[in-house]
Amino acid sequence: MKAAKFAVLRLTALSFLLTGLAGLIFSAVISTYYLDTMPKVPVPQDLRMTPRNIHGTVIYQTHQEDRNLSLIEYSSVAVFLTGLCLGVVYLEKWGSMRARESEDDDSVSTFLI
Repeated sequence: MKAAKFAVLRLTALSFLLTGLAGLIFSAVISTYYLDTMPKVPVPQDLRMTPRNIHGTVIYQTHQEDRNLSLIEYSSVAVFLTGLCLGVVYLEKWGSMRARESEDDDSVSTFLI
């Protein structure tokens, strides 16, 4: 594999990892905000009937708020795991390339002796 492809693979893996991590941090910030501002009992007139457990405290939110936060959480995890898989592929390819280089160096040095 060429060095340019390694660089692209490394950059792509890091981009996915950092984007996924940023999404997870963003969803944690939203959860903390919800914990401070959302009602602790159902409020039917505001359609806040959907429960969510945040750190042992149940808050009630609308169905749309629940769907949006769940979407952010799940997509962030998916993006992070994609970056993690790409990082593992990068490390595997990089390790096998280094092993081949090491074997080539060993064969050249035994040839010179």
